[in-house]
Amino acid sequence: MLQVSHINFQEEGNFGLRDINFTQQRFQKLAIAGETGSGKSTLLQTIAGLVSPGSGEVWFEGQRVEDPHEKLIPGHKGIAYLSQQFELPKFLRVEQVLQYANTLPAGEAETLYEVCQISHLLKRKTNQLSGGERQRIALAKLLLGAPRLLLLDEPFSNLDIGHKTTLKAVIRDISERLGITCTLISHDPLDTLSWADEILVMQHGAVVQRGTPQQVYQQPASEYVAALFGNYNLLRGALQKAVAEHLGIKPKNKAMLVRPESFRLVAPGEGLAGKVAGVAYYGSYYELRVTIGKAAIALRTTDDGLTTGDEVHVSVRRDAVWYV
Repeated sequence: MLQVSHINFQEEGNFGLRDINFTQQRFQKLAIAGETGSGKSTLLQTIAGLVSPGSGEVWFEGQRVEDPHEKLIPGHKGIAYLSQQFELPKFLRVEQVLQYANTLPAGEAETLYEVCQISHLLKRKTNQLSGGERQRIALAKLLLGAPRLLLLDEPFSNLDIGHKTTLKAVIRDISERLGITCTLISHDPLDTLSWADEILVMQHGAVVQRGTPQQVYQQPASEYVAALFGNYNLLRGALQKAVAEHLGIKPKNKAMLVRPESFRLVAPGEGLAGKVAGVAYYGSYYELRVTIGKAAIALRTTDDGLTTGDEVHVSVRRDAVWYV
């Protein structure tokens, strides 16, 4: 459905995008992750035909997406882009805003309003809406143009947990009920890991890893990628050697990466001896800081009653060890 080929973008002497290449299939849920300034928004705007690349091409459904210099009105009618700075006309009723943008038959428009969970807002004025409601109306306004690809730039930023949960359900239904392919950017690993079929990770304008959520989380290409998707332990020196001996494997010159939930508490004699140096409660689990020798690790457990100073024994799954 989408083919991005050798896209480069340079602004004020700095590369915003470096030789970006990837494809996206119809109905494939693609997430783009990366630190601020890594080029994520520039890439979405290039795909949408709103930014002109220095070189390379974007192809959508077999046709090249023209850049802004080639069109009077930038963009592609089959691709909708919802930016972080969306705007709605002030002091109009929601139904008026949507009526002006609607290209769909009445029945299809009503279904779209239902999917976007805004049917109950149609009589309200735009200045009487919360931020989450305004965002869903801006989204519905875009979808009234019947796009086949929807690009979402940080859709969950600045939303409380209630509106965030609602928007997640809306995005899921947009794909399943309306048959629209979605690509989104998010800084929150919980947003991308739980939703995406594939994740594209960017750093300094380049793609540094692409894979399933399981791959980028459990087998990150670098410490940078590991940090984007949650807490982690890097084991070096004596601690790596002790863990390797415990697992019966040879230590490497690279750092050993283990996620906190991959460690587990075991009976004495079944793991490495350690001492609890700190306990943090996160609702569904505790995160312990455990010192083993002169080093410390983060460990997640559902066991309660542990306090600072307790003696514990720690083990790890062999298949949970990764080197970076």
